[in-house]
Amino acid sequence: MDIFATALPALGDAWGLILQPVVIGYLLLGVAMGLAVGVFPGLGGIAGLSLLLPFMFGMEPVYGLALMIGMVAVVPTSDTFSSVLMGIPGSSASQATVLDGFPMAKNGQAARALAAAFTSSLFGGLVGALFLTLFILVARPIVLAFGLPEMLMITILGLSMVAVLAGRVALKGLAAAGLGLMVGTIGEADAGGSLRMATYDIPYLIDGLKLVIVGLGIFAVPEIVSLLRQDRAIAREARLGAGWADGVRDWVANKWLSVRCSLIGVLIGVIPGLGGSVVDWIAYGHAVQTTKDKSRFGKGEVRGVIGPESSNNAKEGGGLVPTLLFGIPGSGSMAVFIGAIALLGSGDIEVGPKMLQDNLDITYSIVWLLALANVFGTLLCIALSGGIARMTTIRFTYLAPFLFMLISFAAFQSGQNFEDLLALVGIGLIGIFLRRFDWSRPAFLIGFVLSNPVEKFSNQAFQIASFRFRKSFEEGIDYIFSPIVIVLIVVTVVSVVVGIRQAKSIMAEGDVKSGSKRAPLVFLLIVSAYLATAVVNASLIPDINMTDKIVPMVVGGIALACCAVLFVQMMLRPETDPIFADKETAGEDAEAPHGLWPTLAWFGGLIAATWVLGFILALAGFLIAFLRLRAQAGWGKVLLLTACGIAFMCLMAGALNRDFPPGMLQDAVDLPWPLK
Repeated sequence: MDIFATALPALGDAWGLILQPVVIGYLLLGVAMGLAVGVFPGLGGIAGLSLLLPFMFGMEPVYGLALMIGMVAVVPTSDTFSSVLMGIPGSSASQATVLDGFPMAKNGQAARALAAAFTSSLFGGLVGALFLTLFILVARPIVLAFGLPEMLMITILGLSMVAVLAGRVALKGLAAAGLGLMVGTIGEADAGGSLRMATYDIPYLIDGLKLVIVGLGIFAVPEIVSLLRQDRAIAREARLGAGWADGVRDWVANKWLSVRCSLIGVLIGVIPGLGGSVVDWIAYGHAVQTTKDKSRFGKGEVRGVIGPESSNNAKEGGGLVPTLLFGIPGSGSMAVFIGAIALLGSGDIEVGPKMLQDNLDITYSIVWLLALANVFGTLLCIALSGGIARMTTIRFTYLAPFLFMLISFAAFQSGQNFEDLLALVGIGLIGIFLRRFDWSRPAFLIGFVLSNPVEKFSNQAFQIASFRFRKSFEEGIDYIFSPIVIVLIVVTVVSVVVGIRQAKSIMAEGDVKSGSKRAPLVFLLIVSAYLATAVVNASLIPDINMTDKIVPMVVGGIALACCAVLFVQMMLRPETDPIFADKETAGEDAEAPHGLWPTLAWFGGLIAATWVLGFILALAGFLIAFLRLRAQAGWGKVLLLTACGIAFMCLMAGALNRDFPPGMLQDAVDLPWPLK
């Protein structure tokens, strides 16, 4: 009661702190930095906050918080630019936005998609701040109510979205999700430390594949290659669409969807570690399930933009609940945020229950700084959206080399290894063939993202449940089937049933025509061979580490069963059946003037040259050769664009304190930066 009695004065003190001109200045600086980081694909809030850490030592607490909150709040908004305009997920929180945002851009409606996204982001951010204001003092029991079984069920609920996004052939979607889960288990297991599909001879695989690389490989590489093959602008028509006013009207028409998805974002954001990886997919699935005409999803349905964008900003407010109340980071960026708070001032601010008692004014300052940052960030993004949207009318041949440059640099930052670039090419190939044969790439990505939570929560919950069952059967049942778990089970079952019924009207990869039997069958056999190898590899793990083998064996077995049924169906059905979908048979890819392998060879050439010469020298040669030979630009334009690309990369690397991929030349010769 004492805390409630001091809440109202603390709110007034908080407004007094944040309405100082200096504080607003730091907030705007953070918003500007967050906008720059968010626009750059693959970096996100963790990289941005890490950049700020050196400046946090001894800084006035409110100033430092304003700077950090400004960055944290705007990244989930500004990362929409690359998701909509280029089909490249700006971060894990904007992956679902690609599904309909990018098709809208290709249809000449980039400005409309961006405006709808930014308006939804603003609303979601304000809902998150309002939630924090109202519930920051009573959220403690909510957070404590979520144990391992509850968190496992939330993860399974996220996986249930596969049913919605599976596409016309549900078995393909399930097999794609299983493949993603199995790829996610590569490396050292968390529980027993067993190596799965990895050896100590290849140290890179021990840590598994990074989400940044998989997200870029599955979505960015296939779309860049496809557009480059067609040799046209991103937008099919040289117009920007109705602009941001229509996007705002779209949000007004779908405001209740935005409300529901914002609440989904807040509630899931409260659960530590899950928000950023699952919330946008659950919101997208909800948008699909609550829309009567589902045929537009995957082709440019604005509701497919409004839902995820409302939720991914709202979850930032929810993620601050466990962060501020318990010192438990709600996401990776919140983990850096906690570390930065400890550096502020004299270091006497401590997140957790003590913060509510001793620094309630600071707590509410964080809440309303978050709200203001969302307002400033959204207004800035809307102001820039019209000009940035014009990028979609530029001939893509001029954009492609710079996109290859950006995703290569972003992938390298995930682990600072040259193998990151090789992994990007490998996952990119998987993405290209998933797209070609109408296997749901969203389902694959959901499987990969949730592979670690599924394994971790199921293993830990199983161990605790076993201990409790040994004590008494009733105690074990009560632990597993809590009221929250039962509610989540019902929601998940309903989601799966409804999703399976609706999946056939949702085309995960657009309208893909059927082709011959041979190519789709060969791809199925390759996927089956990998799954079988992974299952056998897991079965060879010693029984002493049973927890390390159960999940990959069960998941791999289910995925293999799906592939087996698909194989039988392919043997029995005619070539005109949707199961034989192949983009190389009819449509844009089939009619493209440039082939797949010659186009992909340009990207492979950049990676190969990087291995020999290092990134900057390789990039200079790549840009000159590509712009001169592929784009057929004049020498003046070639040299100008190359210089701009190199300068931009050096500026970004210098500002973010990042390194470039080195090559064999750098091992032999001591070169100055940025060549080393």
